[in-house]
Order: sequence, then C-alpha cells, then structure tokens
Amino acid sequence: SLARCNRLAVKDVLMAMENGGRLALGVSAACACTGFVIGVVTLTGVGLKLANAILALSAGSFALTLVLTMCSSIVLGMGLPTTAKYIVLATIAAPAIQSFGVPMLAAHLFIMYFGILADLTPPVALAAYAAAGIARAEPNATGFMAVKLAFAGFLIPYIFCYNPGLLMIGASNWEVVFIVCTAAVGIASLSFASVGYWLRNLYLWERLILVGAAITLITPGLKTDIIGLALMGAVYVLQRIFKAGPRQPPRHPEEDHGVGVAG
Repeated sequence: SLARCNRLAVKDVLMAMENGGRLALGVSAACACTGFVIGVVTLTGVGLKLANAILALSAGSFALTLVLTMCSSIVLGMGLPTTAKYIVLATIAAPAIQSFGVPMLAAHLFIMYFGILADLTPPVALAAYAAAGIARAEPNATGFMAVKLAFAGFLIPYIFCYNPGLLMIGASNWEVVFIVCTAAVGIASLSFASVGYWLRNLYLWERLILVGAAITLITPGLKTDIIGLALMGAVYVLQRIFKAGPRQPPRHPEEDHGVGVAG
C-alpha cells in the first residue's frame, strides 16, 4: 500500500536524526558566537549608544532614522549567517526604529530585510561572489548588478514602517488591499527607474519622476498616492506620445546578464 511505501524504516529515522544534527551545527555555532556579541553589547552598552547615535544624527527625522538604520543593518549583516544577523541587529539596530512608535514586527522585519540584502551589497556580497564564482565572472561587477536588479526590493522595508497595514497591523481588509496595490505600483515605478526602461528607454528626467512617484506611493495618505499615480500616468502618456527615447550605447551580450566573463 501507499502508506507502507512511505513508511520510514529505523535506518531512515537514524539517518534523518544524524543529518539534522549535522545541519544544526552551523546554527548552533552561529548562536554561540552571537552570544558573545550580545554579551559585549549588553555589558558595554554599545547597542544603546548606537541607537542613541542614530537618533542624534537623524535629529528626530523618521525618514533619516530609517536610512541610517538601513546602513547599519547592511554593515552589521555583512558576512554573518542569517540567524546571527537577526540576533545582532535585533539587539543593536531595531530599538532606534521602535522609538518612533513603529510596531515591533515592522521594525524587526526592517532590520532583518536589510541584513539579508547585505549578502548582495558590495563590498562583502557573499551571495553575489558565490554566483560570480559559478558564472566565472568578475565579483564586484556581479555585486553591483545584483544591487541594480534588486534595487526595488530596498523600498519594501520602508513600506513596512510607513504602512504597517501591509503586515495586516491595525488595518481593515480593504485598507490592506489598497496598501498592497499602491505598494506594488510604487515598486514597479522604482523598478522602471532603476532599469531605465518602460515602454521605451527612459530619459534621466523621466527616471527621476518615477523615483518621485515611488516615494510618494509608499508615503501613507490618499493625497500622496494620487500624486504618485499622477506622476506615473504623466510618464506613461509621454512615452506613448514620444515613441523615440534616448539611445543606449552598444553593450556586450554578456553584460545583459550583469557581468562580463573574467579573463
């Protein structure tokens, strides 16, 4: 029978336990090492000082606090395993965002998101370097292309903090649907701007307008959403009217994938 075919033998159970123990070694080692970091941070007060430094540099600006916390999360998350990243960043970077009344889930997702993005952000882009090794490509060029392709993803954590309704926190079902739709349009606008193409190649001023549209669409409020949609609509109409866009310099075919082959 099917149940008998899927039944695990004693040998399979023991092998699963052995594999589970081996896989847990990496996480256990990361947590053990992170314990030293947390102990140093707690006893010396470095975490509180870093949070206070971020708040002092931002001068009470929520947007600037998010930017500085983003930079801190990327720097502190470089080269660390995922579990260690979260433990370190939750101790050091998250309190600065929570001081503005941001829900704990949104603040922790913000620092975790950028901690993961540190894996493709030069100069310590471990994921990009691994991909470059497989593709036999230049590591730095691969890292910068990875950032370009994932640039729209840098917008998502800001939406968490400005619109916690995206995480279904303090919002009705209809509000969640509206926030998700405007966030998706804002991400699309930023993607067009970073790639430089929509219906045709984009001029620099068109790309700047789309960046402005993306920023207004992530800012909570019906007026800002209308402004963002209007800016995107204006660029769309201009692209439909003026078919010809800026000429792009000829590129090597392999550059379309992000990098050239290293000699």
